[in-house]
Amino acid sequence: MTNHDFFRRETLVSDACIPGIEISTTEGHLLVIGPNPPERTYSGTLSPEEAVELAHRHDCVAIVAHPFRNSRLRESDADFDAIEINGKHPEHRKRIQRIASDRDLPIVGGSDAHFPFEVGRLSTRLDIDQFTPEAVVDAIRDGRVEPVVRDGRLTRALRLVYSNIHRLRGHL
Repeated sequence: MTNHDFFRRETLVSDACIPGIEISTTEGHLLVIGPNPPERTYSGTLSPEEAVELAHRHDCVAIVAHPFRNSRLRESDADFDAIEINGKHPEHRKRIQRIASDRDLPIVGGSDAHFPFEVGRLSTRLDIDQFTPEAVVDAIRDGRVEPVVRDGRLTRALRLVYSNIHRLRGHL
């Protein structure tokens, strides 16, 4: 679970929550997850390279978030650990697969949920023995992950709505 530019350990309501923060870099959003994410960053102050270095210093992975929504992060040469297929825009799957292949990055899934009905539209299958933040970090770095896309009727209907909203806002 992540929020933009802050992390509070008390928001972890169960052992099923992996700590994280979504850093608003100068080029787009970077998901940072792992056992000890930074507690605070300031929007637009860190370059992608600085944000990735910060993530790695905190024993976390650095994941390119929603790479085609108001972002140039995918164009950076930073040492990312993975790239995300986003629940609001799973139609970008083929483009993300090309980037992942070109950069030799694993792909993870994220719902980017802002409302309860959005939770779980995309998730990540992990090849791990024990569910811990450290095991999740290791699985992502080793490429032992796979995005899981749930493409039901609701998701297909919402896809058009989200695309239109983001296009009108200039985010696509």
